[in-house]
Amino acid sequence: MKTGTSSSSQSDADQRWLETIGRAIAVLEISTDGVVLEANACFLSDQGLTRDQVVGKHHRLFRPHSIADKPADDEVWRTLHQGGRVSRQIECVAGNGDTVWLQATYSPIFDAQGALERVIEFAFDVTPHIQRELAARGREHLLSLVANQTDNAIIITDMAWHIIYVNAAFTRMFGYEPAEVLGTIPSTLLTPYTPQSTVQNVRQTLQEGRPQRSDDLVYGKQGQRYWCSITGNALRNEKGELQHTVSVLTDITDAKMHEVIQRRVLEAMVQEGPLADVMNLLCREVEQIAPEVLASVLKVDEAGRLATLAAPSLPEALVQRIDQTGLSAAVWCGDTPAVSDTVVDLLTDERWTPHRDLVATLGLRACWSTPIRSKEGRVVGIFAFYFCELARPDDFLHRLVAVCQQLCALALEREVAQSQIRQLVFYDPLTALPNRSLLHIQAEQAIATALRHQDSLAVLFIDLDRFKQINDTLGHPAGDALLCTMAQRIRDQTRNADVVGRLSGDEFVVVLPECDAVQATDVAERIQAALAVPFLLADVTVTPSASIGISLLPNDGQDMETLLRRADMAMYQAKTKSRGTFSFFREEMNLAAQEKLALESALRKALPAGDLRLHYQPQVDLNDRRVYGLEALARWHHPTLGHIPPTRFVAVAQECGLITELGRWAVNEACRQLGDWKQRGVPVPGVSVNLSPTNFHDLDLPRMIAEILQHHGLIPGSLTLEITEDVLMDANPSTLTTLHALHAQGVRLSMDDFGIGYSSLSYLRRLPLNELKLDKSFVRDLEHDHTSRALSNAVLRIGESLNLTVVAEGVETEAQREVLLEMGYRAAQGYLFARPMPADTLEAWLMVVREH
Repeated sequence: MKTGTSSSSQSDADQRWLETIGRAIAVLEISTDGVVLEANACFLSDQGLTRDQVVGKHHRLFRPHSIADKPADDEVWRTLHQGGRVSRQIECVAGNGDTVWLQATYSPIFDAQGALERVIEFAFDVTPHIQRELAARGREHLLSLVANQTDNAIIITDMAWHIIYVNAAFTRMFGYEPAEVLGTIPSTLLTPYTPQSTVQNVRQTLQEGRPQRSDDLVYGKQGQRYWCSITGNALRNEKGELQHTVSVLTDITDAKMHEVIQRRVLEAMVQEGPLADVMNLLCREVEQIAPEVLASVLKVDEAGRLATLAAPSLPEALVQRIDQTGLSAAVWCGDTPAVSDTVVDLLTDERWTPHRDLVATLGLRACWSTPIRSKEGRVVGIFAFYFCELARPDDFLHRLVAVCQQLCALALEREVAQSQIRQLVFYDPLTALPNRSLLHIQAEQAIATALRHQDSLAVLFIDLDRFKQINDTLGHPAGDALLCTMAQRIRDQTRNADVVGRLSGDEFVVVLPECDAVQATDVAERIQAALAVPFLLADVTVTPSASIGISLLPNDGQDMETLLRRADMAMYQAKTKSRGTFSFFREEMNLAAQEKLALESALRKALPAGDLRLHYQPQVDLNDRRVYGLEALARWHHPTLGHIPPTRFVAVAQECGLITELGRWAVNEACRQLGDWKQRGVPVPGVSVNLSPTNFHDLDLPRMIAEILQHHGLIPGSLTLEITEDVLMDANPSTLTTLHALHAQGVRLSMDDFGIGYSSLSYLRRLPLNELKLDKSFVRDLEHDHTSRALSNAVLRIGESLNLTVVAEGVETEAQREVLLEMGYRAAQGYLFARPMPADTLEAWLMVVREH
């Protein structure tokens, strides 16, 4: 009983143990042909299947299609047939379609004859573990892809600084296969010229757990060079001990070249450094980056010849030889516009034949030159590398040259632009002479030098005579051609040290250092003689002339402004005396100029203040002495300056731009007075007012005069405007238009001082005149001079032929009146009849005349 009880208890225990295992372990019973004979509850539960879905089915139905038919399954069955057990991880497909991973062990069961009867599969669900493992593998694969696909080279070292890993980019960049570098030290391999102290500092930084960053020149397997940005980081184990270092190398060659070279060169350009200094800086920077080359920059001049602009390390003897040869850019660069990669052998190339002995002595063997082109593609320079060995430039040098070409082109084009700007700012565009600004700068420098050395200096102010006449009659192109010819002639008579400039219009200035009054006289005479040589201008032979004023340092001034102003005064003095002469400045001229300036200032105040007055001189009929008309004449009595003659203040008004305002005032005042007389019945037929040719440039003059006449209740015929013969030569297109418009309104026009200027019947025929006034110079000699009588008679006949009234001016004697009357003159004016008088005095004079 006891034994039986014990056996029964053991059986129950075994059953419970089997049940426990069955709940924890998935069990499949598989036939020799792969069909599932039985499946326990654990398997069905893990797979999410029912017994009917499993039993009687081939076990491959529960495997993914992608692996169910692999040869590995056949290998498992061969092992089982041989009595061996197989343990492996298998991938299954659960009932819901999810993937389940099992750690399975296959055990064979044999029959009594030793043949494989069936297979028992015991399996544990290891899906979470496998999933974590696959995820980790996926991350590792991704990291591997990233490491190998990046353009950055990656190096991993162990704690002894030996390389244990490099990525694919490392091979692409430096040319080393992983097997060639594993176990080597990165600094020895890639930066062999780095000082050992620097290497130790890098290692110390990494050992302290700090990242290390630097930019270094790194060398590849074939000697190729790269500027690399290197970032190193330390990896530590759980104890904090250095285990690995990871370094990332990024190719920054282009950026570094731009940073090192471009930044410094651009800074020099911004600081307005001379072009040669900027290019020398560029060459020195290049030679620091690539010590095996000697760099140079050559500039192409206007003739297409090469001249060395910068070559800081090239032997001076070679530079001089190249410049003296004057090699053309076309020969140097060849016929093709593309940049050549060919290295010239200095000892065999025919272009270097003249220099072969010298380059051999200097130890130079090769030259690689590339054209520097402008934006338009024109060759403006050459960038050249010289080598001591015959070798083909590597990619590093190509990239270096590309950066330098851009900088050289920018610097050369900038120099051209600055030159053009200087030309525009400091030079006259027509004559190419220094303009006013540069003239003053150069003159002040010359004056400062003269004062410092106590030398003499002269300033010549040159004004072309009758330039306006030539400009107006022959046209502006002819005037420009005259100015260019005069500028060249002046230049031809001066020295290199002299300063020649165009001040404005037809005014030129010459500054003569180390020149006294005697020498200045000689130069002035030579300039005037050169200018006076006749030449053909617009199919017309012209004989120019110039008036010259001269001031001397230090007596006439010690700065350019003073010397120029006083030379200008002297020029006006020369022009007043006789055109085509010169005059030295005298202090009396300065006093006259000051008086003139004071007069101009006073006149500007007098006009709006109404300080000027009109006096009226009668014009009478020579037969009965009745009043024919009145000529209004401006008079000015200043409280300080006293009586100022019209010849003075009218000339000042003409020069300072007040002549138009003065003319309008005279017309308005004369019409106002005439209107007052007519209202009061004073017997005045009309009034004449003198106007300058400048007044007739104003197309608004007819409208203004019409308004004045209407305002004062006058008819147009009661006003006569007197013009001078200068208007005959006035080429301003507005003049004739204005004159015809006034004549059309009914305003009378009279030619004053006829016979002493540019009288021409062809010009006279074009003007809508009503009257001529014989100049008093003819009347003065009528009694004794046959010529004066003949000319006066001719003027009268001209007037009659043109249906014009002729009035004789300046009649002072009865004999003159009788001669004029005998000739047939109808009207005259002069002191014989009456002097100019104020309006109230004239009224009294008219009463006396009327009584007689």
